[in-house]
Order: sequence, then C-alpha cells, then structure tokens
Amino acid sequence: MTRFAYFCGHEQFHPETIVDHAVLAEDVGFDMVMISEHFHPWVDDVSASGFAFSTLGAIAAETESVEIVTAVTTPLFRYHPGVIAQMAATVDRLSDGRFILGVGTGENLNEGPLGYAFPKYAERASRMNEALEIMRQLLDGDKLTYDGEWYETDRAKLYSPPVTDVPIWMAAGGPKSAALAAVKADGIITSVKDPAETQEKVIDPAAAAAEEAGKAMPTISASRWSIHAPTADEAWESLGAWRGLRAPGRLEAVDPEELRRKADEMDRDEILSRYSIVETPEDYVAVYSPLITEIEADVVTIQTTSLDQEATIRMLGEEVLPMLRELATSPS
Repeated sequence: MTRFAYFCGHEQFHPETIVDHAVLAEDVGFDMVMISEHFHPWVDDVSASGFAFSTLGAIAAETESVEIVTAVTTPLFRYHPGVIAQMAATVDRLSDGRFILGVGTGENLNEGPLGYAFPKYAERASRMNEALEIMRQLLDGDKLTYDGEWYETDRAKLYSPPVTDVPIWMAAGGPKSAALAAVKADGIITSVKDPAETQEKVIDPAAAAAEEAGKAMPTISASRWSIHAPTADEAWESLGAWRGLRAPGRLEAVDPEELRRKADEMDRDEILSRYSIVETPEDYVAVYSPLITEIEADVVTIQTTSLDQEATIRMLGEEVLPMLRELATSPS
C-alpha cells in the first residue's frame, strides 16, 4: 500500500511552526512527515535553521500515529554515526516506534560553516558505508567496537535502545548511491524530476544491486517539489526560502548569502521552470501521480510551498490525498 508523506523544511520554517505543520499533516490524513536537517538554509533573507533533533522530539510528543522520518541527516562529519544512532533510538522511543532514520551524504552548506572539510563523493560514500554499518549494529542492540578507515567505536552501546527495528533509508540521486543503499540500507529516498531518469539512475541500479546481494528491493520513497500559487509572481514569493536550492555550486557553498545572490542573478523564469507550479487539487494529482504509476513508489512525499502553508496542508488532506489514494489502489 502506498503511503503519503508531507515534507517539513527547516530551511523555510522555524521549529515551532514545523511542529504545528506536522500535527496538522497528521490531522488531515498524511501517513508520514519528512523532516529536513540543516545547519544553514539555502538563502539568508527569508529562511530558518532550527535544530532538527529537538524538533523531532517535539513532533514525537505532539503527534500520535504519523511516522516521522529525517529527510535527511548526514552522519559523516558534524555527527558521529553513533550519535545519529542514539538520536534515532531516542526519537523512536518518544514516538512509540514511529521513527525512520533517513540519511544522506550531505552538502557543504552544513559542514563547511563548522570548519569541516567537504570531500568528493568517493570519500563521502566510503564514510557512508561505514556509518551505515555502525548505525545498524548499534540500533540492533550490539555493543560495538569498530575500527574503520573513518570511524572508531570502543564498546559503544545504546542503553536507551529503540523500541522497534528502526529502518534506515538513504538518499540517492544516482546509481552509486542507489546501489549502496540497496545493499546497506532498508530504503531509498529520491527526488524525482523526470520519472524516466529516476528509473534509469536510481530504481534500476538499486534493483540490480539488491538482486546481486540476495536482498529484497528496498523501500522507495519518492518526492517532488511543487509551488502552490495562481501566478508567477506569487510562485516566486512562495519560493523565497528555496530559491538558492537551484543556484549553481549549491553542494559546495557555505554561505546562504552567496546562494541567494547567485539565485537572484539568475533569470526568474528559469528557476521557476525547475518546479511544478500548481493551483488546483487536480494539478497536484497530475504532478504526483507519476510517482505512483511510473516510479511505483512505496512512499510518495509532497514537498510543496505556498504563501499560506496551513491552508495548503488542509487542501492536500481534504482534496488531494483522497484522489492519490484512489489512484494508488486502482488496478493498473
């Protein structure tokens, strides 16, 4: 059965607002909430940057049934993988077993400001390989002594262990990450622009790697960005906190001011063209239905922004989710 998630962005909203949005998302019928984890946001003028791990605890306390997912945190530099495992176990306990740990190889925007080097992908992937091993073993209850190339532990153990088997999902946008996630994680988080490209670069490599390793196909969590606005002017205003996400050099950037300047030097229409602009519930269904019919995702995440986020969440729950659920349960 396809599950539906609402994305809560720490780069756009302050933590108290994110908690309110998560509660509202649960109330209107979402199955899951995805919570981003950043140190710096994408721009410096209309943005936020709360400490996600505190927000997660508050969401766990204020909700009852919705699953809670980090989308995503990076267990490579600012946080030792063991610390991320401890966080995951704690949120799992506070939520009575509703937590899923989503991880990724990150951006310099979150590591560089704190003095950490941000190496090329090969090193980040190697670090992630070790991090996944450490986190899985600790979450499984092991007392772990680990001597890797990047990380060490000495009889580390979670003395407040999770109350469930916490799934670990890994973000993947290309074949190398997809293959690693298929072998070492339980699920894949992927952002879809072109479904055919995602199928080729993420889904197919993951399936091949899982088959070679003798494992089941990982859970696929697919997301798409949309802007809820009736005009281009309103869409641009709604996109404010996220416009740096499409600026050149975003993976290497440190300063949100730099990303904001680069984004504002770009053609506005060019940036908007990289997002789906929607106005009606039917527009939303058109944007997200390919994640069901083409990607066949297990989880469909709606990443959307508007000038009235609360009204948008209500509309998604009341009008969009019923249509998407019907689509997901219809015979192909």
